[in-house]
Amino acid sequence: MGEKELLELFLARRESALEQCRERYGANCRALAARILGSPQDAEEAENDAYLAAWNSIPPNRPSSIEAYLYALTRRISIDMLRRRTRLKRGGGQRAAALDELSECVPSPATAESRFENRLLTEALNRFLDGLPERTRLIFLKRYWWLCTAKDIARELGMKESAVRMQLKRTREKLRDYLEKELLL
Repeated sequence: MGEKELLELFLARRESALEQCRERYGANCRALAARILGSPQDAEEAENDAYLAAWNSIPPNRPSSIEAYLYALTRRISIDMLRRRTRLKRGGGQRAAALDELSECVPSPATAESRFENRLLTEALNRFLDGLPERTRLIFLKRYWWLCTAKDIARELGMKESAVRMQLKRTREKLRDYLEKELLL
């Protein structure tokens, strides 16, 4: 079953759409949530919440990729859960560190004045990522989208951890410079 057929199941409000999603994307959704939350139980909850969010938002939304849509929902829900948890503890976990590293490059949502500005930022970020060498883009996305540790990235790509950290630092600096020029921040 392809993405179009899966979308049609959602649009027809067929519960088999959720079963298909769990079968096809469940392991990756749970892995993403677990990286963010650090707990298999919380990851399972975030995964289930993502399926519910997809069910409640399709229709009216018609995502071009159910897979990407589910991953984005899972990531957002997991980050929200982490923020609630760390807000209660008044600590900042290791998982939140990846998000903090980007704070000097990307303005916080509190400073964004409109959805239009957010869209401009997203478009600029996509252009920046498209201009990166494939390996650099992969390292950047593994760290800041999938929230993998530098150690895990290094192991997976056969690099030294210090080389991954240096690549991330240089890429963040380039991103900051790029966004300053592109968006006049």
